[in-house]
Amino acid sequence: MIQLGVFDYVLGGILLLAAVFIVIVVLKQESKSSGMGAVSGGSSETFFGKKKGNEKLLAKLTTIIGIVFVVIVLVIYIKQPDINKQSDDYFEQNKDVVTTAPATTETKPADTSTAA
Repeated sequence: MIQLGVFDYVLGGILLLAAVFIVIVVLKQESKSSGMGAVSGGSSETFFGKKKGNEKLLAKLTTIIGIVFVVIVLVIYIKQPDINKQSDDYFEQNKDVVTTAPATTETKPADTSTAA
């Protein structure tokens, strides 16, 4: 059984918050290309004006939180215990325990073929 410490819970919480933040901020950002907007009759920049200062701030925050997200994922990956080594240790400790299937009393049917 893997034991989780306070550090693991803190990193997991930060990772979860960063993921939710990235999703929300990316959904709030406007597209940088006209894409399908040009087909439907124009772009939003001509109607609403040029980019506001908030757009640049959101783009910077997205980059920073994305980097934090990747770093935390790498730290969690490096810190995690080697599961294969733990299972090898378990089997090494319990190598004397032998489990066998119970013997069955199966009877074979009699040979009914006739040799010619």
